[in-house]
Amino acid sequence: MPALPAPALFALTTLAMALLILAIGLAVSIGEMTIPFGTIAKAVGNRLLGMGFAISPIQEGVIWDYRLSRALVAACCGAALALSGAILQALLRNPLAEPYVLGISAGASTGAVAVMIAGFGGGALSMSGGAFTGAILAFTLVCALAAGTGAGADRIILAGVAGSQLFSALTSYIVTTSANAEQARGVMFWLLGSLGGVRWPDVALAAPVAVGGFAIAILHARALDAFAFGVDAAAALGIPVTRVRLVLFGLTAAMTATMVSIVGSIGFVGLVVPHAARFLVGPGHMRLLPASFMIGAVFMVLADIVSRIVVPQQILPIGVVTALFGAPAFALILYKARRPL
Repeated sequence: MPALPAPALFALTTLAMALLILAIGLAVSIGEMTIPFGTIAKAVGNRLLGMGFAISPIQEGVIWDYRLSRALVAACCGAALALSGAILQALLRNPLAEPYVLGISAGASTGAVAVMIAGFGGGALSMSGGAFTGAILAFTLVCALAAGTGAGADRIILAGVAGSQLFSALTSYIVTTSANAEQARGVMFWLLGSLGGVRWPDVALAAPVAVGGFAIAILHARALDAFAFGVDAAAALGIPVTRVRLVLFGLTAAMTATMVSIVGSIGFVGLVVPHAARFLVGPGHMRLLPASFMIGAVFMVLADIVSRIVVPQQILPIGVVTALFGAPAFALILYKARRPL
């Protein structure tokens, strides 16, 4: 697919931003208390620009203290997971690669459960801190195991599967031996993904990680294109293979660990969204990475809306929604493509 001319690129970028803003607006508007878009704009203007619009304090509190921060974290999480999936599918040359293939999610789950139930850290670690610590430990273990067996793409995937199984078993052991019924229910809800507890400090953590990760990934777009032809081809094209792989594997680990530590485990985003983006814009990573980033953000925000309204008076774990929509969408993409991925 040839490079897009500047006007077309600008138009697509504007459309993507408009869709993301619309999705965030819908997420803030829709809920048990429906809030008009005009009221949302006034509340944001009051907080950011010091305007004196007269709106209900209850509505302003719902907008600013609950729904807007939740929508922004959802967007950052979806964008980072989708971006990580696109990177890993190129590095590992495997269409089934996704952020959790490296065992990061399973490690984060173990860390969170160890803090929540077993009291790991003696109160010095929060649940998010425990999740991040567990994710990094899992990634380190998988890297060490892969390095000891050859460090090829297939070895990394197999090491990730082994690491995931190990940390999943540890999580199950802690829950079954130490948790009461209420704790077990809370752990299960978190493991399936939850945006219920996110606030502005989480936005301050998620946004720089997502945006910074995108910037680093774009700088390596040419290298990712080269990796599509294999490690030897990338080296022949002058790509410093070892350094690039370390940087990009570390980047995906950091992004995934950060997002999982905030919202829990959310599957299918990193697997489905890159394929959808590739189907729309082609395999070139200068187009694929931005498309994955934006589609992932919009998809996660819309999934959060569905999780809050599909069952009256109840919020579904967002991981359930992403799987219910992601699995059929992935099947449809495979059917439409009808060619090797």
